Amino acid sequence: MSASSAIPGHPSDPGPRAWQTLLIIGTYRLALAGLLTVLAVTGLAPRTLGVADPALFTLAAVVYLVLALAGSIAFHLRRPAFDTQVHLQGFVDIALITALIHAAGGVSSGLGMLLLVVVIGGGLLLEGRLAVLFAALATLALLAEETYRQLTTGADPAAYPRIGILGAALFATAYLAHVLARRVRQSEALAARRAVDLANLAELNDYIIQRFRSGLLAVDAAQRIRLVNDAAWRLLGMPALGERTPLAAVAPGLAEALEAWRQERRQPREAVRATPGGRDVLPRFYPLGAGADAGTLVVLEDDQVVTEQVQQLKLASLGRLSASIAHEIRNPLGAIAHAAQLLEETEGLDEGTRRLVAIVRDNARRVNTVVENVLQISRAPRARTRPLALAPWLERFAAEFRAQRGLGADDALAVAVEPADLTVEADPDQLHQILWNLCANADEHGRDEAGRLHLTLRAGTAPETGGAFIEVADRGPGILPEVASRIFEPFFSTGGRGTGLGLYIARELAAVAGAALEYRPVPTGGSAFRLRLAGEREMAA
Repeated sequence: MSASSAIPGHPSDPGPRAWQTLLIIGTYRLALAGLLTVLAVTGLAPRTLGVADPALFTLAAVVYLVLALAGSIAFHLRRPAFDTQVHLQGFVDIALITALIHAAGGVSSGLGMLLLVVVIGGGLLLEGRLAVLFAALATLALLAEETYRQLTTGADPAAYPRIGILGAALFATAYLAHVLARRVRQSEALAARRAVDLANLAELNDYIIQRFRSGLLAVDAAQRIRLVNDAAWRLLGMPALGERTPLAAVAPGLAEALEAWRQERRQPREAVRATPGGRDVLPRFYPLGAGADAGTLVVLEDDQVVTEQVQQLKLASLGRLSASIAHEIRNPLGAIAHAAQLLEETEGLDEGTRRLVAIVRDNARRVNTVVENVLQISRAPRARTRPLALAPWLERFAAEFRAQRGLGADDALAVAVEPADLTVEADPDQLHQILWNLCANADEHGRDEAGRLHLTLRAGTAPETGGAFIEVADRGPGILPEVASRIFEPFFSTGGRGTGLGLYIARELAAVAGAALEYRPVPTGGSAFRLRLAGEREMAA
């Protein structure tokens, strides 16, 4: 014997839905027994129901009420077991309702209809043929009661057809209730399986979203954050998020980019500073649905990581190119330079020939410098950062540059660091190469009209980002606005001197080191190149 709504294979656990149904039936039983008891005690039962035996009716109603109260207590205690409670209450209902029918004068009293509720309850709560058990017991009880009445009172046997009709109705009700309950149980089992599948799918989706390398944000039409994965949370500076936090409160820069995308439907081409003092991110926006109420999926990429990946691809390509350069260019170039040297040492050459040989030698040296510069980028190692106190390090660098470049007495090279104890995480070797290229470029192109060099190495922290920077500024003629966008292109030069690779190499080395190099025009004249390093906030992230 097992109860309904049970998990297949676990009949002892009917589930909350079956207990709820039993509670409803128990409440009905308690109300019915209370009503019958009130009618019997107040004397209304004989007039209302035509009771033939008031004493028996009162006794049966009171006993029914007491047992209904006992059933309610057993329900709340969950003892005895569910199926035992259902069977006991069904047997009690059939027995006491039959007694009430007998006291009321038989089936003609109409109380037999109460047995239909008992059978319906059995059909909903019991499985298989057990549901028909209540219908059979109720029909037998009615036949027994009528037979006893015939034997004791000689009543009219015309009640038997009524009992037959009522019995058929009881069996039909039991069958229909059983079929309905079986379909309900099947629907519940299917819903339970679907709920498990949906829960597993939701857990899988959450796992995939949280492990996704790119940052993922889902915002609604009001730009409130509905979902954020771990990568996006870290890119946004690990903010405290509540339920439906406004995006503008967490990442105002990203909120502005999202609003611009909604207006123009154009993906941003440049990185966005999502939060003040945070990282630069590359956002991509995708609509979630159609209409004005549609949300948006925001995919975030760390601009520094993307730059590093692009840089690695460029370095890999450059490495393959460098191998070809070393073999295809340097070898014949070396032969040309050596032949020019031998030719120059030949006796009896006139002045014009020697001038031509010097041109060959100088240009061979220039091409070799280009090759060395390209190889320098391709061989750039990964940055090995360590804490670096900028003030003493820049002083040593300035002294070395002044000595090796042979700066004159009229040339000025100053160092300014604010705060004086500013310390950054940087690779000293790569930083040395970058600053050397920038200072050499200023030495060649940043002198004033009198030919004097005024160069300043300034270091500090940017208030808008909290990141450290080093700036190389001169007081030269500056760079024309129409030319400024091309100064970092390889082999681009504004004068006839140099290879046009100095600034390009400096920026590429900066990218390898995880920094950023940018040109900043000086309003009072001259040029400034700012190297943005990783500040304390970015290193902590």
